[in-house]
Amino acid sequence: MSYAQTLDGSIAAEPGKLFDISSPETMQMTHRLRTGHDAILVGIGTVLADDSLLNVRLVDGKDPQPIILDSRLRTPLDSRLIRRSDLHPWIVCAPAAGKDQDAALTATGARLLRVDLGPDGCLSLPRMLECLKSLGIASIMVEGGSRVISSFLQADLVDWAVVTISPRWAGGLPAYDRGAGSPSDLPHLIDPEYQQCGPDLVVSGRVAQ
Repeated sequence: MSYAQTLDGSIAAEPGKLFDISSPETMQMTHRLRTGHDAILVGIGTVLADDSLLNVRLVDGKDPQPIILDSRLRTPLDSRLIRRSDLHPWIVCAPAAGKDQDAALTATGARLLRVDLGPDGCLSLPRMLECLKSLGIASIMVEGGSRVISSFLQADLVDWAVVTISPRWAGGLPAYDRGAGSPSDLPHLIDPEYQQCGPDLVVSGRVAQ
């Protein structure tokens, strides 16, 4: 898992709006991390807000397979990810997600992976990971946003985290929402490593509950 936040833990100034946090130096680091993974995963909120290509541009290396968590198939047909000709995205959706949008998305080359819902009514992340493993995906770089970050951490599905901290305050959307979880049982880093990268501080380490 990799994401950038400000000093107060914000990953966006306000929901649904693009907010550049990383410096050029940490952006290059992020692209280097992308080259080391089979896939890169974001939620539909990130697609709608950022409209990113999720590719590797700032360093040499192979593009990871883009994956979108989109239970209701809201991915716009004119989004940059859908219009990519080199590597079509895989979209993880609910079993009953709309058939009309299904046909339109698959016509562009996108691949739909229907995954059962969990007890909370959201896409089952363990089922999704099983599906991706069967398709040859052994490593995934999760890039957020907040709902995806929180869901993976709460489900104890993150092996390693790389968090970029920008020396700014934003007063915006927090990276992590623990929900109803106990404050005494929060995910944390074991033996964290610290590195300055340009003006930013990068904290990384193995994740445990």
